[in-house]
Amino acid sequence: MHAWPGRPGPLGATWDGEGVNIALHTASAEAVDVCLFDDDGRETRIPLTETTGHVWHGYLPGVGPGQRYGFRVDGPFDPHAGQRHNPSKLLLDPYARAVEGEFRLHDAVFGSQPGRDTLQDHRDSAPWVPRSVVVHDEFDWGADAPPRTPWPQTVVYELHVKGFSQLNQGVPEHLRGTYAGLAHPASVQHLLDLGVTAVELLPVHAFVSEPHLLRRGLTNYWGYASVGFFAPHAAYSSSGTRGEQVREFKAMVKALHEAGLEVLLDVVYNHTGEGDQSGPTLVQRGIDNAGSYWLDPFDRARYKDVTGTGSTLDLRVPSTLQLVMDSLRYWVGEMHVDGFRFDLASALTRGDDGTELRSAFLQVVGQDPVVSQVKLIAEPWDIAPGGYLVGRFPAPWAEWNDRFRDTVRDAWRGQASGVRELAYRLSGSSDLYAGRAPWASVNLVTAHDGFCLHDLTAYDHKHNEANGEDGRDGEDHNRSWNCGAEGPTADRAVEALRRRQARNLLTTLLLSSGTPMLTMGDEVRRTQRGNNNAYCQDGPLSWLSWEPRPDTRDLATWTSRLLQLRAEHPVFRQSSFFLGRPDDGGVPDVAWLREDGEQLDDDDWHDTGRRTLGMYLDGRGIRVRGPRGERVVDDSFLLVLHTGADDLPFVLPGEPWARSWELLLDTADEQPTTGRSLPARGLVVAGRSVVLLQAQR
Repeated sequence: MHAWPGRPGPLGATWDGEGVNIALHTASAEAVDVCLFDDDGRETRIPLTETTGHVWHGYLPGVGPGQRYGFRVDGPFDPHAGQRHNPSKLLLDPYARAVEGEFRLHDAVFGSQPGRDTLQDHRDSAPWVPRSVVVHDEFDWGADAPPRTPWPQTVVYELHVKGFSQLNQGVPEHLRGTYAGLAHPASVQHLLDLGVTAVELLPVHAFVSEPHLLRRGLTNYWGYASVGFFAPHAAYSSSGTRGEQVREFKAMVKALHEAGLEVLLDVVYNHTGEGDQSGPTLVQRGIDNAGSYWLDPFDRARYKDVTGTGSTLDLRVPSTLQLVMDSLRYWVGEMHVDGFRFDLASALTRGDDGTELRSAFLQVVGQDPVVSQVKLIAEPWDIAPGGYLVGRFPAPWAEWNDRFRDTVRDAWRGQASGVRELAYRLSGSSDLYAGRAPWASVNLVTAHDGFCLHDLTAYDHKHNEANGEDGRDGEDHNRSWNCGAEGPTADRAVEALRRRQARNLLTTLLLSSGTPMLTMGDEVRRTQRGNNNAYCQDGPLSWLSWEPRPDTRDLATWTSRLLQLRAEHPVFRQSSFFLGRPDDGGVPDVAWLREDGEQLDDDDWHDTGRRTLGMYLDGRGIRVRGPRGERVVDDSFLLVLHTGADDLPFVLPGEPWARSWELLLDTADEQPTTGRSLPARGLVVAGRSVVLLQAQR
């Protein structure tokens, strides 16, 4: 077969009903073959002889959807000059809409002989690497429309596609652990019962397992090793891998939208699964290494690494920036997703002098008519100096707020220095996000990385032995407290305290201003047995257990009740920051009270031993508007957080704050309080607990 000239765009493989147009960008290649594979694995190599502006292109008549293919790219192999072309290595199409097969460990996959980086290895890698797949999917979206949940009403639930439904007996066995399993009514109902509004999927771009994991008999479970920015990961498909995964993903999005749930993707554009210079040659390294990765200016055989993975994609290069932006637009326009969480987002802003908040990436995203209109969440740090950018990303970005996480953890483990920092976090972190809005703070207590909620209350130290890295992996400073015993215990008092601490942490999270994020399974006390870096644990340790237990049901009920209160009362999710100034009645929109019912003074704010904080929220002064622009008036509430160990009398303020108070929640109880009136001006707050009271007027 010979290729017709074809067109230089669009990039990738595009079927037109009669054949496939192939287009690949590489600024350094001297020859490109597109390689077709039949069902028996036989390979046909077809030279692409046409080039337009560094794009190699051709048209393959008679080729259609389901065809497996790859590239072989010839050119200079000179690692010290940054070039690693090697036609012995079969390469994925960076624009492939589907990827089939897995990377299997074999020396032939690597670009040069181990330990001899300048020598080209001529062994064929094709038997050991995945293939790209031609896809054409005319999916019937019907009346699908994005929920477009306003930011102030958003509650994010971070989950793993496989781990969420793998053990759910309510999902048919052949669908468990798949896109279809997540879309199944048994999965969706759990999310709706909780009251979340958006699911944030751990990486679903096609990814591989790193060599060091394969050598230990483990696999990459989380998926932060992408090799296909357009392709849904095939292992999560129940229906097939020759393009069927694309249709199944779309059906999942459609089902979640029908339930009113937004779909956010955790995306990894800061590096690829090729790793450092000793890693496998799978895609960008063999296509245009110097035009894809940051290289060490003193030795271009080495990579600059601000990600901890061995390499960093270089978004200063127009073609690499185009790849990322084309991918983002594809997932919004073709796959109908509602937003993205960007892994190590600071790495995407890197310039010659460090992070640059005027970087090309941020500017292009900000003006893009498609991408700028969806939810954008930054993980605002990387591992290199100058990479910590919490509070500094521009509008319309939101950010993971690790200051919230650390402050709340320290408060409830008894290691906080007073309540000043806690007050900032409860009220939306105006010290970080002034100029934006409280929703820009994505508040979290846990995430996939680190201790889950149960383990935060049950372990002082990480227990990552199963990872096989001799304890070198995972965070050492977890800000956790085991409540008196390390790990599982038969001590009922310790277990009761752990359950209360879980309620305290969730109540603090879900009633704070900002955008709350829950982590899969925290609502049912999922445990990873002290493993705080379960990225390579694809098994029951990481999967969500659906086995009903009284303690899991109780905590799920708590979570649901908290989110119900948040949804019903906009005072907990204001769209602008509190002002703290008295209204005409002498009551401010937010006030901070001590245990005698009076407002905190300067000495109180600087008292490092203070363990009690009352936050009064005045619903009459709420700073939100209704659908027609009308002012919304809400109820008023008093949230009392007492992190000290001993019970504490708390004086409830009278007029003008309230005529009386009704107790709505007390974390000293196993079940949410149904609501009861309190004696005038009197309340005893149990040690290490939160109470929520509603003002009666």
